Amino acid sequence: MTQETIIFFIIGSIFAMILGGAGIIGITMVVRPRILLRQRMNQIGVIGTGAAAGSEKSEGRRQKRIQDRIKQLEQKGKKKGRSEALRSEIIQAGLDITVQTYFIISLTVGVFLTFFYLMAGMPLMGAIAAFLIGAFGLPKFALKNMAARRQKKFTANFADATDLIVRGIRSGLPVNECFRIVAREFEAPLGEEFHQLVEGQNLGMTMEDLLDRGLERIPTSEYKFFAIVTQIQRQTGGNLGDTLSNLSSILRERKKLRDKVQALSSEAKASAMIIGSLPFFVSAFLMVINPDYLMKLFTETTGHYILAGDAFWMGSGIMVMRNMINFKI
Repeated sequence: MTQETIIFFIIGSIFAMILGGAGIIGITMVVRPRILLRQRMNQIGVIGTGAAAGSEKSEGRRQKRIQDRIKQLEQKGKKKGRSEALRSEIIQAGLDITVQTYFIISLTVGVFLTFFYLMAGMPLMGAIAAFLIGAFGLPKFALKNMAARRQKKFTANFADATDLIVRGIRSGLPVNECFRIVAREFEAPLGEEFHQLVEGQNLGMTMEDLLDRGLERIPTSEYKFFAIVTQIQRQTGGNLGDTLSNLSSILRERKKLRDKVQALSSEAKASAMIIGSLPFFVSAFLMVINPDYLMKLFTETTGHYILAGDAFWMGSGIMVMRNMINFKI
């Protein structure tokens, strides 16, 4: 190999190395920003390995937020003390009284029930039970019934209210104005709750705080779904109308299932009512025909014990039948 060939080979190698390095630098300058942008978008969840992966990650994060929110609501309900739990029950019943007023009313009911119990000539031993039933049992039972009726009335028209909000959003109205329309068109407690949302926003309160307070007044699964969906949608963005439309479909399906269960269990409820009322009708009938036959239950000590045992077993049977025919959905 001659000296000129060696020099030519060295010069060519150096020239090729220079061109290769320049090409690599050029490619890096063009491709690297795109790689960094893609990595950044992948980190925030805009894209993944593909469009499907990105949507799956976004949906996964959305589901995780919903689950975290549900856990927060459940923990918030468990942390309440007795006084706060009683205050929540009073609010759920729709009463505008304090806890102290409730205790005064409960004690008054207990004293009156004990007074009528003693006036009926019943034994003194049962006076304590009569006072406890009047002071703690009856007021608590009344609160639960009032709260259940209020929640049932709220749920009956909640799907229609959600559809009204969806139509308002799709027509271009702001969410607050849709809430105002629902507050105006529906009766209490549904219209009242949305009126609270509108007035709270006008006062500068956050939607999250307003919905949390609404859940204290109406702790139904339907309203919980609405609160969680609304809060997550405000955080992540997106089309609120489509989300609430899907929620409305779910609420209607739940209502259909609840009505179906009620229809299927109506025969068992009628049977339980007949069986539970039969002893009272028979006793009233015997009292008319032969009152001396039943008066021994009220005048003798043995009769008092028999009445106490009958009341215990009758109450136990009613509670068992009630749990058998009532289903939570």
